[in-house]
Amino acid sequence: MSRAAVSIGDQVFVEDGAVSFGAVRGVHAHELTIFIEGSGDLTIPATAVTAVHDGKVIVNRTALPPAARQAIAVAHRREEPHT
Repeated sequence: MSRAAVSIGDQVFVEDGAVSFGAVRGVHAHELTIFIEGSGDLTIPATAVTAVHDGKVIVNRTALPPAARQAIAVAHRREEPHT
């Protein structure tokens, strides 16, 4: 991952075309700090980033720490209508 390629404020996704689950809060040499909706800031390894383009950061879900995977799984639950 090139530090210049990722910017604070970029939206983070698990795949292109998916709904964003968060945004970049910090860019470091070997990791990113991301805000995950409903969970707050978490650190993920830079090696989890698979693509960066158009203000989007795409990550490989299986390369993320368990806490990040769990946070992503519940990121939008509060927005879903309850039936």
